[in-house]
Parts: sequence; C-alpha cells; structure tokens
Amino acid sequence: MLAVAYGVLAGHHGGVPTARERVRAELTAEITDAARRQLAEVGAAALSLRAVARELGMASSALYRYFPSRDDLLTRLIIDGYDALGEAAEKADDPSAPPQERWVAICRAVRGWAKEHPHEYALLYGSPVPGYQAPQDTVPAATRVGVLLGTVLGDAARAGLLPETSGGRDATLISDDAVAALGGEHPAIDEEVRVRALLAWSAIYGTVSFELFGHFVGSVEDADRYFDRAMTALAHLLGLGRERSGP
Repeated sequence: MLAVAYGVLAGHHGGVPTARERVRAELTAEITDAARRQLAEVGAAALSLRAVARELGMASSALYRYFPSRDDLLTRLIIDGYDALGEAAEKADDPSAPPQERWVAICRAVRGWAKEHPHEYALLYGSPVPGYQAPQDTVPAATRVGVLLGTVLGDAARAGLLPETSGGRDATLISDDAVAALGGEHPAIDEEVRVRALLAWSAIYGTVSFELFGHFVGSVEDADRYFDRAMTALAHLLGLGRERSGP
C-alpha cells in the first residue's frame, strides 16, 4: 500500500514526492495496516481510531489529522480493498485467450484474493457496518472487477462469439452506466444479456461468500472443482463458450 501512496503523490506533482509527503504516506500506510489487523481481530463494526492510535503509539489527536473519523478510515480500507481485488483480477486476465477462459481466470482470481484476505473481503461483501454509508468515492474501485468482466463480454460480442439476440433496450431496468460497463451497446448484447451479466456478476460473489463463510459445509466436497464448474456455467449462461463460426 505504501508504494501506491508514493505513486499517487508522484503522479499528483509530476515528480518525486517531498520528504514531508513521504513521511505522511508512510504513516498513512502504518495506520491502514494497523486498521486491517483490527479488522481481523474485532471486525469492522468495532474498528476504533483510538485503538489504532494505541497500537501505533500515537496520540489520538495526531491520528485524526490523517483520518478525521472512523468512517474516513473505513472508506480508505474499502477503497484499498476493492483496488487490491481489482488489481488481482486484472492481472489474471489474458485478453488473447478465449472469452470463457478469461472469465474463469478472473473469477479464480477473485476467489483467490478473497481466501487470502478473508477479513478485507468480509468488509467489502459481508454484513454492512452499522452507521456507515459508503460514499461515491468507493464506486470506481468497487466496479473494477465488474468492468473487467464487462470487457470480456464486449470483446466476445465484437468478435462475433455471442449468440444473436432479439435486441431491444428497457431504459427503466438497467442504468446507462451499467450498460456501458457491461460491454457497451452492441447488437449481440441486449437487455436479456445484461440481466444475465448482472446475475452472473452477483453469483460470483455469492459463490465466494458461501465458501468463505462456511455455507457450503456438508454440500460441497471439492471446493476447487465446484467453483470452476459454477463459473463455467455462468460463462455458458452468457454464451461465452461459443466458438467462432465461419472462416
């Protein structure tokens, strides 16, 4: 996370961050790292700025200069978590691979990140934190995986690898932003395909959450094979398993 903070500072100024900015970035990283440890120990609802300050040997008043409230700290953790998840998914994607393989690889990356960071995943997709409402600042990071999956869908449509559709658009059902994210406007992506895409996107997290939170106990014997089969079924739901026809 420190490297990310340095990158933001360097990008903001167009050069090397100042010593003061480096110190601030380092302390910010220490604070968020301590907060993540609290997530693992007490959960998001019990996250406390005072406890974080105590762990770091800081005065609470000093920590408030970095995060004025618990909600500000939660927002940073949420954005960092979504960005880390999005980065893992993006690294797993090979745009030259067939659409179904891309889809399954991205889904595996989501599951892998969740298993490696269960408490951060729970912050993103578990129970809402009482009294906290995520601001709009979290939206770009939160949609990275969805946009990536939409790119796979759009690439497949443009390559002629999706079934033909009946066309049509119900503007009262799915937002313009979602349409753009889910492959954009294309004759092979109609409202029914977009509904299936949103269903598939939510099903990925539902499957990961069921596994992570123990809801498959007694039902699934081989979690790896089950996940791959389930994600492949979602790909087929969208028509991503088709082969190009003709020359």
